[in-house]
Amino acid sequence: VKSLAQPLDPTVAIKKRSRVPGVMITQYVEQLPLGKSTPDFTRKPMTTTVQEGKKAIFKAMVNGDPAPTVTWGRNKGEVNDPEKYKTRFDERAQEHILEVRKNVTPDDADTFKCFATNEYGMAVVSATLNVIQVTRKKQLPPRKEGEIDPKLWELLLSARKKDYEKICLDFGVTDFRWLLKRLNQMKKEREDEQAKVVEKLENVKQIEVKPNGKAEFSLDMKLYDPNSAINLYKVSRYGFQHTLLKKSGTKYVFSIKDPQPEDAGFYQVDVEEANVLTTDFQVPAVEFIAKIKNVKAFEREDAIFQCVLSTPLNRITWSKQDSSLENEDKYEVTVSEDKLIHTLRVKNCGMADNGTFYAIAGITSSSASLTVEDGDDADDKKKKRLRTVKMPGAKCLDFQSPPSFIVPLKMRTAPQGYECFMSCAVKGDPAPRVTWFHNNISLNTNTNYHITNVCGVCSMLILRVAPRDNGEYKVVIENKLGTAASSMILNVRGNTKKF
Repeated sequence: VKSLAQPLDPTVAIKKRSRVPGVMITQYVEQLPLGKSTPDFTRKPMTTTVQEGKKAIFKAMVNGDPAPTVTWGRNKGEVNDPEKYKTRFDERAQEHILEVRKNVTPDDADTFKCFATNEYGMAVVSATLNVIQVTRKKQLPPRKEGEIDPKLWELLLSARKKDYEKICLDFGVTDFRWLLKRLNQMKKEREDEQAKVVEKLENVKQIEVKPNGKAEFSLDMKLYDPNSAINLYKVSRYGFQHTLLKKSGTKYVFSIKDPQPEDAGFYQVDVEEANVLTTDFQVPAVEFIAKIKNVKAFEREDAIFQCVLSTPLNRITWSKQDSSLENEDKYEVTVSEDKLIHTLRVKNCGMADNGTFYAIAGITSSSASLTVEDGDDADDKKKKRLRTVKMPGAKCLDFQSPPSFIVPLKMRTAPQGYECFMSCAVKGDPAPRVTWFHNNISLNTNTNYHITNVCGVCSMLILRVAPRDNGEYKVVIENKLGTAASSMILNVRGNTKKF
């Protein structure tokens, strides 16, 4: 693999503009023969971020007549080590690919270049490789600037200030005040770049799933040149792909119809070469153990919607119609300590609050209606309810049932030194007694494991996984009508011990 591409005729250098932002074309002849063309990129390699120890992939598509030769280079070294770098051409996808093979280290972080050359010229474009260092929580020193996940910086640059705390929480950063100085500097640099092509930018909204099932993000933007190229990318280790754009005046809405787990990832919107929005679409594997239910309330009363999830999440999206609801004067959003129970309180209900509310977790949703009754008749209705005599039924019904699993335990893999969370959902009447076992040894009195049981969702948290935690975990549930069990295997990465 060559690290640089040399012009065939250095005496002639005519600069040309590509339709793809960031691509520089040099033509080596004064006049192109009929039907011939200089190289160009139809799809450029994208900046990519990978975790230390993984591999990175850059992909590009080119055109030109005659067909260009594609080579790769980097700023801080060569790319001619076959043990480290592999180049290939995918005939089916017509993609030129550079693989920076697995075991990528922080030293591999660099600006990589892709060259496309033929006898009439050369096209070149750059892409950055960011490498996330792997550190264990128990070994983390005090944070310093430069140790933040690049994805966190990108999200904060596009976010509203009131969203900083919840975004940082997703990345495990609980004290973000120390990074605000650096963030403000980066924002100024980003705004200077945007100011070259964007006259006005406001109302930037991060991606979220709407009640109609679409995942959308949007912004209001006025451009100096209406013909400026607007590019939408999905950034991942596999490159990028375009998705849907709808424009109405100065409002741009980007949507993913019928989103699937494979649609998860970072989405980036660029105008020419200036980034204007970066958003993270997360699609966690989660189900509703208990969905929200219809609620009735009198005027000036509070109404409460509550759901229980199968997997802990820091937050879910609460919506009414197509408008998401935030924790403010009218609404109070809370999450239980184990992050399984999510609650929305609608305060001081009025007639305008009638309607359908939605709880959206990942790409799964639950809906229920709120009916607000006239407050003038509230006292009379309450008194009437108190005067109502409930006659005993002719037959006493028995709703008892043996214990069973609604959601069983699932196999897990966790790296040493990190948290590991496992959960299942159970039912039964009377409520079953729950016992956790590790390799057939009861854990219910072991203080090294944090065990909870909320509304039938049974969970266990291991704060720092160690080799001794490798093995089989079992949950046994029992009541007077029977017994049931569910088990799974926990594989601790970096552990060589067999069990």
